[in-house]
Amino acid sequence: MINNDVIRSIRYMLKVSEFELVEIVKLGGGEVTQAKMNAYIKGEEEPGFEACPQNVMSRFLNGLIIWKRGKDETRPPMAPELPTNNVVLKKLRVAFELTDVDIMQMLDEVGFKVTKTELGALFRKEGHHNYRACGDQLLRNFLKALTNKLRDIK
Repeated sequence: MINNDVIRSIRYMLKVSEFELVEIVKLGGGEVTQAKMNAYIKGEEEPGFEACPQNVMSRFLNGLIIWKRGKDETRPPMAPELPTNNVVLKKLRVAFELTDVDIMQMLDEVGFKVTKTELGALFRKEGHHNYRACGDQLLRNFLKALTNKLRDIK
């Protein structure tokens, strides 16, 4: 899934402005201008659209965890990771303090069934023999389910 889609989904989910998105990136240790953020949240067909770079997306996800949960001074700063679908899923699970059961129920509510074993494989480290790559369809359904939960949509 492209980074811009993820940022747009999270913006809608949390009902935040572009200004708050810039602040979230700053919390993650990144820098982005308001103009750049506006270009990242535009649709691909809109004039002025720019693809969101991997480093901005990584800082955005780290900043989202801090924005939702607060900064833990006892932990070292989060290192930027290449934001694959699996990393996005992991970071969102941490930011919103979701358990495997929560995720399975949320996905079930949007008609996307996943077992505990399949879900566990998504959170494994790449290279682990049980690791499974998270597909775009699963991530889209997860974002939809999380939006429904946070916005109390039935």
